[in-house]
Amino acid sequence: MSSKRVQNEPAWLLHHRPFRDSSRILDVLSRDHGRLSLVARGSRSARSKLKGILRPFLPLQLSWVIRSDLGTLTGAEMDGAPISLTGDALLSGYYVNELILNLLHRHDPQPEIYSVYRRTISNLKNPAAVAVALRRFEMETLGLLGYALNLDHDTQTGRELDPDSRYEYRAGEGPAPAGDREGPMVFTGNELGAVARQEFENPETLRNAGALLRNVIAWHLDGKELKSRKVLKEMRRAADSRS
Repeated sequence: MSSKRVQNEPAWLLHHRPFRDSSRILDVLSRDHGRLSLVARGSRSARSKLKGILRPFLPLQLSWVIRSDLGTLTGAEMDGAPISLTGDALLSGYYVNELILNLLHRHDPQPEIYSVYRRTISNLKNPAAVAVALRRFEMETLGLLGYALNLDHDTQTGRELDPDSRYEYRAGEGPAPAGDREGPMVFTGNELGAVARQEFENPETLRNAGALLRNVIAWHLDGKELKSRKVLKEMRRAADSRS
């Protein structure tokens, strides 16, 4: 297989792990080449010029050569100021990274998702907007991947949702008449319409969107629990036990 060289490609580091004595494997999201993995040789050594550069939430320009599924990093430089995230915003940033790693196929260019990612990470800087930024990211990313939520018609009849009727949202299908059933995935047609319009200034709509998207994303991940979500649950459990 012939090698391919890429120069100064805008990218974000999603995850990294040690490789051999002093190197790392980087999982990155690039603008024009999608998600891919690169070996950063010697990047863990004390003399590495890449110390402090190869980290999440820092816009980068990366260069690499690739001839198989795994490429080799040949250059890296900052492409803007680092985005400082702390607390829930930082954990939410890692959650966004995990979703990208689990939902995107390797070497599948997704420039629209790259733009959504960049905007989301920037919006996480505002502590008051973290939940809204996450819900919008989830909805936009699912839509761009062909997994858009069905929030406008009954999957059994094909008719538009009745604002006053109750529906059970079934992951992978959509809303179906709920009858007398209760549950976390039962919503009125009006509530689903508010989620579709992203009326997240309403706290109830934001809560409904969170419940809906948790279920749908878990279905797409085949039930796999993301590390960031597990950590968040443990932090909230610890906080509840102290209160």
